[in-house]
Amino acid sequence: MSVKIQSVAKALPPYTRPTSEIMPYLDLWLAGQDERFIRKVKKIFENAAVDQRYSIMNAEEVFRCTSFEEKNNLYIREGTELGRRCLQGALEKAGLKGSDIDFIITVSCTGFMIPSMDAYLINTLQMRQDIVRLPVTEMGCAAGVSGMIYAYNFLKANPGKRAAVVAVESPTATFQHQDFSMANIVSAAIFGDGAACVILSSHEEDAGPAIIGTEMYHFYDATHLMGFHLSNSGLQMVLDIAVPEQIAAHFGDIIHPFLARHGTSMEEVNQLIFHPGGRKIIQTVEELFAGSGKNIDDTKEVLRLYGNMSSATVLYVLERILDRGVPPGDKGLMLSFGPGFSAQRILLQW
Repeated sequence: MSVKIQSVAKALPPYTRPTSEIMPYLDLWLAGQDERFIRKVKKIFENAAVDQRYSIMNAEEVFRCTSFEEKNNLYIREGTELGRRCLQGALEKAGLKGSDIDFIITVSCTGFMIPSMDAYLINTLQMRQDIVRLPVTEMGCAAGVSGMIYAYNFLKANPGKRAAVVAVESPTATFQHQDFSMANIVSAAIFGDGAACVILSSHEEDAGPAIIGTEMYHFYDATHLMGFHLSNSGLQMVLDIAVPEQIAAHFGDIIHPFLARHGTSMEEVNQLIFHPGGRKIIQTVEELFAGSGKNIDDTKEVLRLYGNMSSATVLYVLERILDRGVPPGDKGLMLSFGPGFSAQRILLQW
């Protein structure tokens, strides 16, 4: 019995702008700041490798000083609709109904809601009343892969079942209007909003790439590298400049022993499904693969078209690869990083 990925579908919020059209809003936001500082901020946006991004609110609302409650209420309303749309899209791609799902995992780190989003999705799509629910929070950008690992473990233990992992994020709802730190600025430059759903199955007759290995990797003494500080004004980004070098330092230990434990190596991996954390992280990974013939072009393209949408972003990369078609026998490696600091890995075979 194997666990397979049946389908992936994304959902985008209604508001979108190219990065070039965000510059006038930076002038308004940074009014009164030192001119050299303003030039530096604009350069960060211009060099972020993000051409376009989407948001649950228009640009005027993003750069307007609003309360944590106002932003979070918007996250709940718009995020739940994004979750419904991507789940519905993934069901349609797989030829399924809401009642065909036995396990639902919702992942997010950019807002709070109790009951969690899965409760609303169950009602809207009339899913099973005995469906197993698991909301996953506080794992940041890694949670899309983490959710798939939890789904895999459930399905491995329960043949003939299906699981939906729904990742919904709105980093723009966490933007801090009064915070001029590099962490807040870099976050605003690289992040965008979006949602994606992946359906996994342990039904023998269901088709799709099989998951042949999953693992998590924890960096010791690295809790300071990434996360959120919960302030009176909302979720304040924590983002250490040492993240790329920490990834580089651990990269060999993250990749090679994992693949070896599953009887393979990087030479046999054809599809790289990496989370696009940002331009510097992408450059770091490309340098590590220099001369190997591997590329992360899909990762770069997702960052360019949508920005970093935290947990949902790696699923956009997966969708691109699945929709394009992969030769039978190819192996793929999914990889994402998140607060903790941690790395999440999945090995696939078509």
